[in-house]
This record gives sequence, structure tokens and C-alpha cells, in this order.
Amino acid sequence: MNTSPPIGILGVGNLLLSDEGFGVHFIRYLNRRYTLPDQVAILDGGTSGIMLAPFIEDVRLLYVIDTVAVDAEPGSIHCFSEDDVRAGNIQARMSPHQVGLLEILDICRLRDKAPERVRMITVVPADLRVGIDLSPRLRPKLAEVMATLTDLLAKENVFPQVKETVARA
Repeated sequence: MNTSPPIGILGVGNLLLSDEGFGVHFIRYLNRRYTLPDQVAILDGGTSGIMLAPFIEDVRLLYVIDTVAVDAEPGSIHCFSEDDVRAGNIQARMSPHQVGLLEILDICRLRDKAPERVRMITVVPADLRVGIDLSPRLRPKLAEVMATLTDLLAKENVFPQVKETVARA
């Protein structure tokens, strides 16, 4: 029986602002196409803010999927640690849900329940206008972010399995 604390995959974003909802679209993509072991918890965090604390407190390793404002090509994928965000190496505040992520982690630490490690897998948005679909530039990035996540999970001996219905399609 595996007694290691779970791994969490958290997708955040605002579905009403096109590419800003990338993290939520990613969680939907992941759930439709892959099965993960029981030690991996997955959450569509939307713009839930402090309500994410119980999920965050229950994991040892947290992967956050989101958009990021960096001076780079729209659609480019960037990985950051929590330390990168805290050091100000990236602009981590594109929308209200991001305002709370570092603060939520601090609250979890005060309660002595924070993840040991936090990794952010982010995509530079191409379109932040009102709309519920990803831009054509970001749609193919779902698979690329999945490949990045798969590589990171493999280092933890966790291997996503393609669902049979997807494999046959």
C-alpha cells in the first residue's frame, strides 16, 4: 500500500475570458483523456481563491496549471517554482484568482499543512477577450502541457494512462 502523500493537479482560470481559462480547460482535457493513479488528486479550481485551501493542504506536491503574463510569445509554455513567483521573476497576477495563490500557500503553511513543493506549468495567453473557448493558438497547447506534466509526473513514478475510448479514436 502506498502511504506517500498525494500529488495534486490544480487548474485555475476564468472561463469567461478565453485563454485566461486555460487551466480549467486543461483539467477537462486531462479528465476526458487520461486516468491517473489514486495518489493523484485533480481539481478544476476556476477562480475559487481561498476555497482551494483544503485541496492544497492535502497534497505533498502541487502542480498548478494556469496562464502567465511574461514577455514571451503567446502560446509559449513556461514552468516555474513557488520560489520563482515569490522572487518576482514572473508576473503572477493576471486576474483575481492569482492574487490569492501565494496567500493561500502562506495560510496553509501557518496551519502546517502546505505542500512540500509547488510547480507551475503556465502558458502565455493570446486572447483575453470575453469568450468561453480557447484561442486557436492555445488549443494545441493542451496536449503540449500534458506532455510537460507527464514528464514531471514520471519523475515521481506516476504515469498517466490514456483512456481506452481515446486510444481507439
